[in-house]
Amino acid sequence: MRKERWIVPVVVVLALTWALAQYIASLLFERELERAMADLQARGDLRVSRSHVQRGWLSSSGTIHLSPLLSHNWHLSLPYEANHGVLDTSVSGQIELHHGRDDRGLFSDTLHSASPTWEAHYRSLGGTFNGKLRLASFVISQSPPGEATRELHFRGGNISFNGVYGDWHLGMYLEPWSLHDGDAELEVGPSRLDSRYTYTAGAQSFSQHDQLTIDALNLQHPRVNLEGSNLQLETRTLLDDSELRIGSQLSVGEVSSGDRLLLAGTANMELSRINADALKELIVLLRRKAAEGGMLPQAAQPGSELDLALINLLQDSPRLDVHDVDLDSPMLGLSLKGSGVAIFDARQLGQLSAVQLKEPQMRGRFQSRLDGDFEWLDVPAMVALWLHEPLDTQSLTLDLVKGQIRINGRPAPPFKLPR
Repeated sequence: MRKERWIVPVVVVLALTWALAQYIASLLFERELERAMADLQARGDLRVSRSHVQRGWLSSSGTIHLSPLLSHNWHLSLPYEANHGVLDTSVSGQIELHHGRDDRGLFSDTLHSASPTWEAHYRSLGGTFNGKLRLASFVISQSPPGEATRELHFRGGNISFNGVYGDWHLGMYLEPWSLHDGDAELEVGPSRLDSRYTYTAGAQSFSQHDQLTIDALNLQHPRVNLEGSNLQLETRTLLDDSELRIGSQLSVGEVSSGDRLLLAGTANMELSRINADALKELIVLLRRKAAEGGMLPQAAQPGSELDLALINLLQDSPRLDVHDVDLDSPMLGLSLKGSGVAIFDARQLGQLSAVQLKEPQMRGRFQSRLDGDFEWLDVPAMVALWLHEPLDTQSLTLDLVKGQIRINGRPAPPFKLPR
């Protein structure tokens, strides 16, 4: 009898413990979702919001909206359903992509196919999130009057993501896709994208590493046939307390035409000294302008708040380092090997206007502030001939002085391609 008297209290305690754990799990999921949305918006290039939110102990739902901060070209909606467990929350939903000012649905109105679905899991204890989605194949066909039919054949792919707050990984694999336009055909892939994004609260500092790999590229055209393999583009973006740095490396395994090699090699460069405080202030300003109805940078007036914010990005004299270039084209008899640097003169920035760059006079002002040099090694004889240099020239020093190019100390001659 004594043991039986404990059954009801134990059951009540277990039920309350389960209910409390369930409630905490739902709160943790909501907290992580809100933090992720806030940090995504803090990057400055997207509007992020949520609608139709329903919160509960056992389940919750809503729709996440993503769109460009300064345009209305597209709008991504992610309706989701979350089922909360004590240790794990399972989430599933759809991807609804709308495009154009009339907000046409890509999958419902344009492709007439079902929207892609996705699923994910959130682990309450570790705060980890992982998920995946499958991209279905589709065909887009256009038949302009009097022109050949154009078709895009997309053969599907997979996207996976995982991580914790402040550290996210994204992987994407696309099956080969092709574009047909009359007698011409372009086929690209398979392709892979690997990305890692780490950041501090509010994305005040972040690091992003992306690597895009295209295993094969094939262009069939009545005038030219090209085949490429092992094409890679790797980018590293870093924002810290002082500057924004963007580094990139292009690797061309091989691009050939028939049995002749057209292009192979690598190129590695980095843009640095973009003032971090000015960039953060610009993001805040753009977000405020967007909330007030939106203002594109090209619509701003000279000397306006937005124009000054854009110019302030240059206050630390941005620098472009060409660390290493090694590109070779046996088919054309050309090669480019060397390294160099270009620096922007940031003195008296009040004389410049970013929104007037379309005007030749303003472009000239920007150009006159560029200084640097580039060392070209193993110069092909054909290039030396074009530049009025001796045919046995082994290297060229290209100096950039106030926007004007000098080659081996002399003004560069007018450049014309041979007929």
